[in-house]
Amino acid sequence: MVKKMEEVQDPLLGCLVHLTHQNHRPMTGDVLRDGLPLENGALTPKLFIRAAKRAGFSSRITQRPLQKISPLTLPAVLLLEGDNACVLQELDLASGEATVYQPESGGAHRLAIEELERAYTGYAIFVRLEYRFTERVSKVLDQQEGHWFWGTIRRSAGIYRDVLIASFLINLFVLANPLFVMNVYDRVVPNAAIETLWVLAIGVFIVFLFDFGLKMLRAHFIELAGKKTDILLSSLLFEKVMSLQYGAMPRSVGAFANNLREFDAIKTFLSSSTNSVLIDIPFAVLFLLVIWMIGGPLVFVPLAGVPLIILYSLVVKGRLRAAIERTFTSSAKKNAILVEALTAMETVKTQRASSTLQLQWEQAVGYIAKWSMQAKMISTSVTSFAGWVTQVSSVALVITGVYLIAERELSMGALIACVILSGRVLQPMAQVASLIASYHQSRTALEALDQIMQLPSERESDQQYVHRPTLDGNIAFRNVQFAYPSADNVSLEKVSFNINAGEKVALIGRIGSGKTTIEKLMLGLYRPTEGSIRLDGIDINQIDPVDLRRSIGYVPQDIMLFDGSVRENIVMGAAEVSDDVLLRAAELAGVDHFVNRHPRGFDMPVGERGSALSGGQKQAIAIARALIHSPNILILDEPTNSMDNSSEEFLRAQFANYAKDKTLVLVTHKMSLLSLVDRIIVIDAGNVVADGPKAAVLDALKQGRLHIKK
Repeated sequence: MVKKMEEVQDPLLGCLVHLTHQNHRPMTGDVLRDGLPLENGALTPKLFIRAAKRAGFSSRITQRPLQKISPLTLPAVLLLEGDNACVLQELDLASGEATVYQPESGGAHRLAIEELERAYTGYAIFVRLEYRFTERVSKVLDQQEGHWFWGTIRRSAGIYRDVLIASFLINLFVLANPLFVMNVYDRVVPNAAIETLWVLAIGVFIVFLFDFGLKMLRAHFIELAGKKTDILLSSLLFEKVMSLQYGAMPRSVGAFANNLREFDAIKTFLSSSTNSVLIDIPFAVLFLLVIWMIGGPLVFVPLAGVPLIILYSLVVKGRLRAAIERTFTSSAKKNAILVEALTAMETVKTQRASSTLQLQWEQAVGYIAKWSMQAKMISTSVTSFAGWVTQVSSVALVITGVYLIAERELSMGALIACVILSGRVLQPMAQVASLIASYHQSRTALEALDQIMQLPSERESDQQYVHRPTLDGNIAFRNVQFAYPSADNVSLEKVSFNINAGEKVALIGRIGSGKTTIEKLMLGLYRPTEGSIRLDGIDINQIDPVDLRRSIGYVPQDIMLFDGSVRENIVMGAAEVSDDVLLRAAELAGVDHFVNRHPRGFDMPVGERGSALSGGQKQAIAIARALIHSPNILILDEPTNSMDNSSEEFLRAQFANYAKDKTLVLVTHKMSLLSLVDRIIVIDAGNVVADGPKAAVLDALKQGRLHIKK
């Protein structure tokens, strides 16, 4: 029912789902659009391209008249008026009819081409199934496509090519001013050639005008390429973070967020000013060549200055890189302290932990100040040294030039021109310090981001999942062993049990026995170290994580709400649901009890992390959120531990009726909630120590017949 509703409300998604079925790679709409920035809850043509890539299709949007669409390119998605779409399956120009699939009707039908043309916008999306290579060939192709970062940069190769052409012309135009000055001093002044002066002046003014225009265009194109790269890489990074395996998430959220934020350093390095300097440095060779042509031996003066600046920069490079890396590490620590303190402010205040955090904060700030100051001083020393070399070179150039003029081997105009050009040779070198600092900061940030991009994703692009739009709820653990990342001990050891569809089971045990671990394994958040988990007879690793969680309603023990309204938190991830579905879920969870008393109703704000609500209200919203999809499997972890007795009694009565035909896995320490289950599994120290009917297990616990480790 939900799937059909999705397709009707999102025509492009419905067309794509149809194409996946038609090409024997069936995927659900939830999988195809998961994590995409939907507009008004639906795919746009550009988002269709990204969603199609997940399904193994290459696609492109083209403007083409209906009559000129080749039968060889079918099926194709046609964009229709009113934000509608259809799949063009067949185009028969002879009979004047076309066969189309429309999501609204749910099937293919024939209609007149004239009727289709009236609704057709002129734009079509041509879709082609990509050939799936073997794993070995795929790795070779991935290497050919390039690095996630440099491959994206190469997508702007055409823009950077134009920038290089503009830079070449700009640096040629630089020669206009010294040549103008040289000719004025050597020819115009001695001969009082006023007409020649104005001809040269007009020419150089025209060159300056072109120079100004090209510099503006170059800056525009570099910023355009940087903006394009920024958008693509930022989207790629966030999509990667959202798709990470839960077990691969770094321990410190604050440090992780700081590493992501350091992407700004890379953006700065790709800015117009940095790129202009990088592009201008190679042209110093051109200016040296011109100095040699004009001044002969004078070229050796700036030629000696260039290696001096480069040599000094290389000498301090190691210390500069070390200082920047330590600044980067200290910044990550500082950000981690800030995030943790803000997230746990209530605990900080009630446990009087501010002194400890203040000490950690000041230590981190002190390290940042120390190493950033060292990096700044090293950068300044390179800049100052480059400036000193430039000044000395200018004086040495004049002194040498005077001797050459005295020997009548050089003219006054040529000396002035060489002085001007030597400044153009050494000026970019004087900015080497800022380039080195920016480079090392960008390199450190890129290395940190590259480590993130190498982390494993939940959905591997080359894996073909088993199509499971719904799950009945048969759950089987087979000798499952699991240890958390970096943990010394296993959390589960050879755990085996079966839960049939529609069965009501409680997992009970002491704190740390492994109950929550079993839940997270059922949700696919972690993968077992050994053994297998099967849902409806299929290994959980073969089921798409989106389809898996689409069929599971999960209520965690620690409720996390997002800043926004009650409505937004309930329908999160299910924006297409109707108000009737929302009201039904709210009634089942008891959300309507407090929402109806608020003047803003479902628009009632919950505050950051639900700070404006009580613990019981947050749990009610979490329960409604779990039920919004009407899942066949319910996993509830202490769903009423923050509720009063009346609210718990209400919820227990609701679930007794609602979960009759659903699989229920309940984790609780409350005896009152055990009325919802017929079977109990006792977990202790990562092992199943009892599994049977509720009455028998409870009786065994009372009589002490179970061997529980102390």
